[in-house]
Amino acid sequence: MRPANIVTSVADVLAGIAIAGVFTQPGALSMQGYLPQILLLCFSTACLYGGGIVYNDVFDADLDKIERPERAIPSGIITVKQASTLGTVLLLAGIVSAFFCNSFSEIIAAAIAFFALLYNKSSKHHPFLGPLNMGFCRGLNLMLGISIIPSLLSTWYPLAIVPIIYIFCITMISRGEVHGGSKRNLYIGAGLYAIVAGTIIYFGSRNHTLLLTALFVIPFLYMIFTPLLKAIKEPIGRNIGGAVKAGVISLILMDAAWAATFSTISVALVIACLLPISMWLSRIFAVT
Repeated sequence: MRPANIVTSVADVLAGIAIAGVFTQPGALSMQGYLPQILLLCFSTACLYGGGIVYNDVFDADLDKIERPERAIPSGIITVKQASTLGTVLLLAGIVSAFFCNSFSEIIAAAIAFFALLYNKSSKHHPFLGPLNMGFCRGLNLMLGISIIPSLLSTWYPLAIVPIIYIFCITMISRGEVHGGSKRNLYIGAGLYAIVAGTIIYFGSRNHTLLLTALFVIPFLYMIFTPLLKAIKEPIGRNIGGAVKAGVISLILMDAAWAATFSTISVALVIACLLPISMWLSRIFAVT
């Protein structure tokens, strides 16, 4: 289920909620305010991400016998049928919990589940559609957070392009994780990373929160570019895997930057505090 990654999905939703302005509304965190919806959406995204990852292993079971025999299914810890049941329960739980928030959240959650299954079943094998498909999942995840106030979806849906580009980049880079990759893809990834950071900085400037935004964008850039430059220098599987792992976990800092841009420094710091949790989990459980 990739627990370290699930933490990043919760950060996505919290960033979306911050963009919606919930955390700056008086009494927003009281039980009479938005706290139940916040908890429902965080639970929803955790289930959706976990279910999608479980199905990733279900569809890759035969390939993992060769490339990753230590994983749960090929090692015999769990059967394909048991994993499929778990994945289905998690995806349905994600959709149902979003339904209890509002109908727009339910639709977005169902779309995330659909694109996760589409990626795992077929599109992952396409060099362009696979990364794009995975990007859609993360873009919709940000929208899932914003959907806590449905009327704002029409205002902020263009922001979904940022996580789409970012995850497109990570997924593209990850194709060289097992057998090594090409420097061309890594250079393209570096360019896409720069576009993502530049977009966040633009909104920070527009919202007059540039300094606060930079507090999180700078460590975000350091965390993603340090292993990426190492992989560019020596594009072997181990280095590319490190770049992918850093890219996934660094999503938390990107989400914190969104919160600093649209909400308050305290909310951004709360999201950033998820980073050490994700990093700790990444030492115990696989990230990729």
